[in-house]
Amino acid sequence: MKNYIAAIIIILSFCSIQLYAQEIDTIPINTKDLNIKLKRSPLPSRLLPLSFEPVKLKPLIVNAKVNYWKTKTAIGININQAAFSDNWKGGGVNSLAVGGLLNYKAEYNKNSYSYVSEVILQYGKVKNKNQLQKKTTDRIYWDNKASFQLSKNWFFFGSINFESQFDNGYSYSTVNGTETARLISKFMGPGYLTESVGFEYKPNKYFSTRIGTGTARQTFVLDQDLAQNDPTKNFGVPLGKTFRNELAFQVVSAFDKDIFTNTNLKARYAMFIPYENIGWVRIDHRLDVALTAKINRFMNTSLTGVVLFDKDTDPKVQASQTLALGFAFVFPR
Repeated sequence: MKNYIAAIIIILSFCSIQLYAQEIDTIPINTKDLNIKLKRSPLPSRLLPLSFEPVKLKPLIVNAKVNYWKTKTAIGININQAAFSDNWKGGGVNSLAVGGLLNYKAEYNKNSYSYVSEVILQYGKVKNKNQLQKKTTDRIYWDNKASFQLSKNWFFFGSINFESQFDNGYSYSTVNGTETARLISKFMGPGYLTESVGFEYKPNKYFSTRIGTGTARQTFVLDQDLAQNDPTKNFGVPLGKTFRNELAFQVVSAFDKDIFTNTNLKARYAMFIPYENIGWVRIDHRLDVALTAKINRFMNTSLTGVVLFDKDTDPKVQASQTLALGFAFVFPR
């Protein structure tokens, strides 16, 4: 047992000596007086200064053009048809209604300058059995606006727009079982040309308000027979003349946004305040609203309405409403 313990002590002592030797071996040595030669680096070395020569690179030319124009064209066709047999007890009348819509919009934007041109053409007719043909919608509208940005939300603008109708308009009455039509309007009877200069407030892409401090509107009635010696039926144009000019203050607000998935709401309100004979009854108001829901790529349903008050046209408020289901094509997609 004593020999075993002695052997363990000797082994531990020997390990301690080895560890001590390793610690001593790590002591730094002063190499000041030692003749130590370092091996030469195998890498090449340069003693002269480096010189650089410029390399000419041929510029890469990209054949690309920036298009500042953005256009959109929408075409709609609506058809409504109904037919009944002669012994149909539920009542009804055979009818066919056809309507069309063309909406073209071109927009130019570059730096602080922008230009927008929009054309809206609408026409529709309905024919009921044993009745005269009647219009369901008829409108020509062309608006042009150029603007220059003054700040983040304010623009200085100048605009000109034209509005009239394609076909003759009639009022209908039945006398002794016979339906008769009386001409009350036609192309350029009336026709409106409006020029406006002012400021536009546009806080976002879908809402804007024009404040036309300097606005002029010309009302045209080229057919003198429409008045029938009654100036109240000549759309404010004096008898014997073909047009009337008015200076006014105008406000036009527009809203165009997808309020739901595949559902768009478009509204436009115009207020025309003539400087001559200022009064509440002399202010013209027009509100156009269109709600369009897309069914699939080529079909949609639309609900449109117009509310109009113009004392030169009629002393009462005028209104129209249309509900349609039809085909729609939009370019580009």
